[in-house]
Amino acid sequence: MFIVLLSLAERRFWRVWRRVFSLSWPVMAEQVLRTLMRTTDLIVAGFFSPAAVAAVGLADIYARFPLRFGIGIGDGAIALSSQDTSADATTNRDQAVSQAVLIGLLGGIPFILFGLLFNEYAIAVLGALTEESAMEAVISYGSTYLMIIMISAPAIHTNFIAARSIQGTGDTKTPMYVNGAVNALNIVLTVSLAFGLGPLPELTVIGIAVATAIADTLGALTFLAILWSPLSEIQFVAPRELVITKQLVLISWPRIAEGVTEMIAEFPFNAILLAFGTEVNAAYHIGRRMYQQVASPLARGYGVAANIMVGQSLGRNEGSNAYYNGIAATSLSVLTIGGLCGLLFFFAEQFVLVFTREPETISYATGFAQAYAIAALLIAAYLTLAGSLRGGNETVVPFVSRVIGTFVFLLGFTYVFGVVLGYGVVAAYVAVVLDFAFRVSYLSAVFYRRRWIERGTSMMRERGSLNEQPAED
Repeated sequence: MFIVLLSLAERRFWRVWRRVFSLSWPVMAEQVLRTLMRTTDLIVAGFFSPAAVAAVGLADIYARFPLRFGIGIGDGAIALSSQDTSADATTNRDQAVSQAVLIGLLGGIPFILFGLLFNEYAIAVLGALTEESAMEAVISYGSTYLMIIMISAPAIHTNFIAARSIQGTGDTKTPMYVNGAVNALNIVLTVSLAFGLGPLPELTVIGIAVATAIADTLGALTFLAILWSPLSEIQFVAPRELVITKQLVLISWPRIAEGVTEMIAEFPFNAILLAFGTEVNAAYHIGRRMYQQVASPLARGYGVAANIMVGQSLGRNEGSNAYYNGIAATSLSVLTIGGLCGLLFFFAEQFVLVFTREPETISYATGFAQAYAIAALLIAAYLTLAGSLRGGNETVVPFVSRVIGTFVFLLGFTYVFGVVLGYGVVAAYVAVVLDFAFRVSYLSAVFYRRRWIERGTSMMRERGSLNEQPAED
């Protein structure tokens, strides 16, 4: 009997893994191209100077604010879309998606104003702890880059919200096709506009931003066209259900705050690194890019798949299946990313050489790349557990874990041990690992307690989406 039960459990585990992979691989492919696009930005900037690399990296700190806003609203959309699709509550799903897209478009306006009015000051304030002469080129490049990116904020929001909404229905391939084409176009335009290939003008670093803005705008228009057409089972409707609006805000605000908080911490963190030297700051962005290119796409793909599967299980009122799916997705994420972590650690310097040939920058960037390689297993577990919790509408817990991890470990540990005690950049390497070690521990404890299951089902009842069949657990 024990052998039979073990065999059934093993078959169930493999069945869930196959489902996780079928949902996650299109997201992974999409993320590979997206991270390759951002990697190309840094490679191209590296052809000009370390100041150009730092400018793109610093401007990207602010550019991630609209990115985080779009991801936050998108996570609210994917949670409601997956739950309501599985519960066959398509009217509520269409309401949720329509309202999310509208919030994204309107939410882009403040970012446009920020980019137009405060772009130069925003870059200058990050260099307050370094010599003015070393920051002149960074401010010149970075301020214009930032202004162009912020103007495209509504498009950035629309891309993430529409893609997440479609993924929530179980269709992860359509967003892959759209974003894959958009990111490929972005890469081609980045190289062409930066170096002035063919009939295009030579815009150097500014060409990187122009390419991103053009690609994001085309992507947003494509997603809107799909949602208006029969190609998607989601249909735009006039927003009128306030309970859905309230739930979108409740689910999304911690996710937005999570990203914003991390970005806020990036300011003093980058200032500390700039105080160590411009080369150290450039090395940080290069080293982190190595992890983001090699391991991050897989981890994010598993996180999205876990979000979808947990949400759909709750839509069927299957709480224990939701819990099991989260565990299975997390274990698959950690196992498959392990090999890539070793590859990144032992060949870190070879990866760094793709970005720069400056000896001092190479040394620091290798250290950051190895630190992120060690942390990658923890990041994989964190992103998948966070995706599982978000599938149950629990977004506050990942927010709290990120706030504590970022401020206490990434920022606090780096400052105390790096600046006060004089260990320098080595403290930043250690802080990267400690940050995610705490996040995983915290999320694991909350996930195990399963209170997020009741949160998800109660919110479905509130908006009238739950099919009140007897729960299987």
